[in-house]
Amino acid sequence: MYKTFRKLWKAFWEPVLRFPFIQWLIAAFMAVAMWFVYFTCRKKITNWHVFKQYRRKPAVFVFWHGRSMMLSPIVCLGGMRAYAVASRHQDGRMMAKLQRLFGLKSIYGSTSEGGISVLRQGVRVLKDGRFSMCMSPDGPGGPSLRVQDGALYFAKMTGAPIIPVCYSCSHSWFQNRWDRYLVALPFSVITCKIGEPIFVNPKASPDEFEETRKKIEDIMVKQLRELDGAFNLFQVEQDLTAGEFKKHKKEMKKIMKNKGRK
Repeated sequence: MYKTFRKLWKAFWEPVLRFPFIQWLIAAFMAVAMWFVYFTCRKKITNWHVFKQYRRKPAVFVFWHGRSMMLSPIVCLGGMRAYAVASRHQDGRMMAKLQRLFGLKSIYGSTSEGGISVLRQGVRVLKDGRFSMCMSPDGPGGPSLRVQDGALYFAKMTGAPIIPVCYSCSHSWFQNRWDRYLVALPFSVITCKIGEPIFVNPKASPDEFEETRKKIEDIMVKQLRELDGAFNLFQVEQDLTAGEFKKHKKEMKKIMKNKGRK
């Protein structure tokens, strides 16, 4: 009965969510909720001067896919002028509308779809000299906590620095998905750490390029572990992909179902 209801519910909502008007409504509701959480929390931001220096200059701000929620109000109030990379999927388009409500314009695509187009648009944006970029280097489907090459190519081709950013909070909820998306709860303490700028040598050899990629990845993982560790939070796994996570969930459901029959 429950399975049938879920199928019917999904069949109803998937077409509805394609309408831009519905996407805007949901995005607006999410934005209001995020502002409520933000204004009821105490904030502690490290290296704010780095953000102020690059908020309206060519720079690539990178953050893990599961750590975007409270960064949106921070960049909005900080006066950032930037573009964010968003997926072309309907979920991605809705998130792009949410980002727009926080002052971020969108570039549609990802490493798995429209990668060349994203690279061209991103390079154009950074070379304009007036905007920075925001992106998740482990999106859109993982592996989690692994930096992919996209952000480094932007930096290499434009001379813009890469700036790692992460946040955590004292009261939170981790969504049961591959990126362990962290939802901050009201009346929490929010800590945000902005890393130092990292430049990619435009003439870097493949080995030097990989060394820089690994350096950025290590810094970002360290940021997350230290911020989460201060609040004794769940330790987010590395190398989870969306596909593998869904497969594991299905297998676990089968196991639990079989146990229930015995």
